[in-house]
Amino acid sequence: MAINPPVDATGTAAWKKLQQHYDELQAQGIDLKQWFEDDPTRVDSLSFDVGTLRFDFSKNLIKPETLALFAELADEVNLKQRTKDMYSGVHINNTEDRAVLHTALRRDASDEGKLIVDGQDVVKDVRETLDRMYAFADKVRSGEWKGVTGKEIETVVNIGIGGSDLGPVMVYEALKPYADAGIKARYISNIDPNDLAEKTRDLDPETTLFVVVSKTFGTLETLTNARQARAWLLEQLQASGAIDGTAEQKAEAVEKHFVAVSTNLERVKDFGIDPANAFGFWDWVGGRYSVDSAVGLTLAIVFGPARFEEFLAGFRQVDQYFAETPFEKNAVVIMGMINVWYRNFFKVASHAVLPYDQYLHRFPAYLQQLTMESNGKSVRWDGTPVTTETGEIFWGEPGTNGQHAFYQLIHQGTQLIPADFIAFANTPNPLKDGDQDMHELLLGNYFAQTKALAFGKTADEVRAEGTPEDIVPARVFSGNRPTTSIFGVRLDAFTLGELISLYEMVTFVEGTVWGIDSYDQWGVELGKQLAKQITPAISQNDEALAAQDASTRSLINFYRKVREF
Repeated sequence: MAINPPVDATGTAAWKKLQQHYDELQAQGIDLKQWFEDDPTRVDSLSFDVGTLRFDFSKNLIKPETLALFAELADEVNLKQRTKDMYSGVHINNTEDRAVLHTALRRDASDEGKLIVDGQDVVKDVRETLDRMYAFADKVRSGEWKGVTGKEIETVVNIGIGGSDLGPVMVYEALKPYADAGIKARYISNIDPNDLAEKTRDLDPETTLFVVVSKTFGTLETLTNARQARAWLLEQLQASGAIDGTAEQKAEAVEKHFVAVSTNLERVKDFGIDPANAFGFWDWVGGRYSVDSAVGLTLAIVFGPARFEEFLAGFRQVDQYFAETPFEKNAVVIMGMINVWYRNFFKVASHAVLPYDQYLHRFPAYLQQLTMESNGKSVRWDGTPVTTETGEIFWGEPGTNGQHAFYQLIHQGTQLIPADFIAFANTPNPLKDGDQDMHELLLGNYFAQTKALAFGKTADEVRAEGTPEDIVPARVFSGNRPTTSIFGVRLDAFTLGELISLYEMVTFVEGTVWGIDSYDQWGVELGKQLAKQITPAISQNDEALAAQDASTRSLINFYRKVREF
């Protein structure tokens, strides 16, 4: 089914209204402190509840009336229809002629038979795979699944890269307090041999299970690491006398200690993995949208099927809210439009995500792939050039760590950096330092930073503190630095699902406004292709070396000169 061409957002009436609105705000002077004083209802007008999350947009450089303009733009770029197309399986990933159905990964089992795409009952397929995952996870968790020497599994090691790594490792770190089976997880992604060496250094091969995650079972980095992990396993087992090194015992060891997340059963079998222990996912799931598919197998093992279902329910909560809530009151749409507002009208390039929860320390890295691989595009989905800036540079660090690193730039630098502040009212690790509740100390910083960024500190306020006149300018904070506060009840599986769906949909909203296909990633291909051509030149192929550009030849010659082994 052909998809409609993108609407040029810059040619819509809503865009022109937003431009006029922006110009008026600039002419009047943006002053958050004054806006709060003039409008006692500002916080209520710009705060929304979604599931377990509270959104406070009041410290952004918008007024309540801006929301109506955002809603108009969403209407004019046909966001409602594109959302329906995505949810129903229209091939909106047009450069690969694929549906975009990550939302189907978390649909309830009661939806079986209600979503037929390309002749397949998508929800039925998803639930069948989940059932197989859960059955396998239960075997490992209960100790029924044992290694080749009869010992139970204590560590699962995920071998993948990109979306096959960033999502699972982020969720594992975020939900560590809920690991209840005595099983730990590790994640190997980098082709740098240091990654595999460090992740396996202190492991017991007899109690280790490897999960190789590659849809085609052909990803260079993943398969290279998988082969090395297999060699490590067999060498360690043989060295300890656990196996005698016969081909039969080696094959049994690989079958007991390796499973796959892949659809290429022939390659899986050739590697030595029993195809019965391969869990598939579909070409309508982009890697960066796949953590709630079989790609999350390690998570189902560590946290259990019931917790994984809670995770899916959190996604489903936001999926439904996004699709059903009117644009003007839709916090997800508003958040996406605020990002467009800053990127295209304020010409802001980067966006900070600052979780005040150590368990979310990998969340900004996860969002980097989700957002920048999705919206780092310069052509629209019909192949025409984009008509405005696209994409944001996402980055961040958790908690007070960032305050002692880069907040200086956000507070007093020359560039505007919008930031999302994320925190939770409850912690799984309540501690007190004397009479001081440490979690409240953390939250005190969470509240203080957005207040400081919004309202700043004037020269008169600095002087009132007795500051010498010559250093007053250095202690002035301009304020009017925009932030969004996202405040949850607690970080659990449900809430984490909500957060991931939130940013997936924010990315989708931005992509729709910009008219781009947020679901392909051709930009990652060229470097991989060139790497295959260049690698032979590094050590042995002078003809391949001669074919390189002068800079590459020079660097390779330096490598050949100084390589020590």
